[in-house]
Amino acid sequence: MRAPAVVWDSSLLGYDLGGEHPFNPVRLELTIRLATELGVLDGVELLVPGPAGEDELRRVHLGEYIEAVRQAPMTGADFAHGLGTEDNPVFTGMHEASALVVGSTLLAARKIAEGEATRAVNIAGGLHHAMPGKASGFCVYNDCSVAISWLLDHGFDRVAYVDTDVHHGDGVQTAFYDDPRVLTVSLHQHPFTLWPGTGYSAEIGKGGAEGMAVNVPLPPGTRDGGWLRAFEAVVPSLLEQFRPQILVTQCGVDSHEEDPLADLSLSVDGHRAIYRRLRELSEAHAGGRWLAVGGGGYQLIRVVPRSWTHLLATVLGRDVDPATALPPNWVASISRAAPRAELPAGMSDGRETTFVPWGDGADEPVDIAIRDTRRAIFPLHGLDPDDPRD
Repeated sequence: MRAPAVVWDSSLLGYDLGGEHPFNPVRLELTIRLATELGVLDGVELLVPGPAGEDELRRVHLGEYIEAVRQAPMTGADFAHGLGTEDNPVFTGMHEASALVVGSTLLAARKIAEGEATRAVNIAGGLHHAMPGKASGFCVYNDCSVAISWLLDHGFDRVAYVDTDVHHGDGVQTAFYDDPRVLTVSLHQHPFTLWPGTGYSAEIGKGGAEGMAVNVPLPPGTRDGGWLRAFEAVVPSLLEQFRPQILVTQCGVDSHEEDPLADLSLSVDGHRAIYRRLRELSEAHAGGRWLAVGGGGYQLIRVVPRSWTHLLATVLGRDVDPATALPPNWVASISRAAPRAELPAGMSDGRETTFVPWGDGADEPVDIAIRDTRRAIFPLHGLDPDDPRD
């Protein structure tokens, strides 16, 4: 297999919303340092991105919005475009930094499209909330949607997007809600209990694309086993029916039990299991083509670096044993910078990730979401929503 591609450059740390904002780029820096210390990136040529041009941004975003982003550092808040809010404060170089994030995901997509890599990862990407004319949820430009649009114009007719962030992938769903070439799947905390308040099972697509938007709203407190039970009950069957040519995944880790902004209860071990399963599904249904991006995650020291190091390792085929201890140099650097931080011992939270497949007759808390989603979506794909074999 062609060597997987990793897109990274320290210039991506420029996407910095400032102050005490939870979307702190230090999480990216700590991830790359941890992956480096563990040898995950040994011999890997990190691909340096350039910013996306306006023509690429216009695939998804309105020209007036792009101009508003450019002008915001000089003119200040522009609430009509979601700029200058608590979630999306204006910062110097906002357009340039945001365009660079888009360019980094486009570079990963291009490497796959041109056959130079089968798998590619960009942990700085995953800004899945940005809307055509508005910043939203810490996201200025939607790199996921731009990359999918680009893929559709460069040899791909069927793209599957799977979003594992704790928040609904609303921006990507919006971009392709009426496009039958794109299957968008989002597993997230129930919208009744978490921003952005969308992502109900009944949101299924429109205009000839009914069944192409798939939402699995999970109850607060869902743990690894429940999350994986729901995933397995919905996603593999749809991917098998859709036969995507590439799998694009947003791998936010704010689903972790320690994340301060949400209420699911996954572990680093659960995240690792998710990534390994996504890799398997890309091989089974998408010719091995897998584009992975980052996303949310706000436990900056204890969670994000470990989970995304597992993501990098999984994409590279260099899986890290959960029993691996944290490297002493990495631990020492954290202790110097944040002496009060309590660090875990290693690359695991000590959780079991086994689960009982749906259809066993039990009534798990996630089963309401499973049934609602299957009944809304499966008949539109020729599948039986009540038959666990489908």
